[in-house]
Amino acid sequence: MYNTAAILNEGMACLVEKLGVIETEIFISHIIREPFDYTEWQRKHYENFSVTELNKLAVEYAKG
Repeated sequence: MYNTAAILNEGMACLVEKLGVIETEIFISHIIREPFDYTEWQRKHYENFSVTELNKLAVEYAKG
């Protein structure tokens, strides 16, 4: 299990790798400015996906 510092470091590395430095800064500044409930966002974002669709997305993501 990661400690908090390791989770934050890994998260930042993922954001920078996928978004780049500037877009990561924009993302973080938006999250800080706006109240954001990830769990609620996730529920709304995925509510219309079937299990099959979610599985397909997961497989595609795992392939890279």
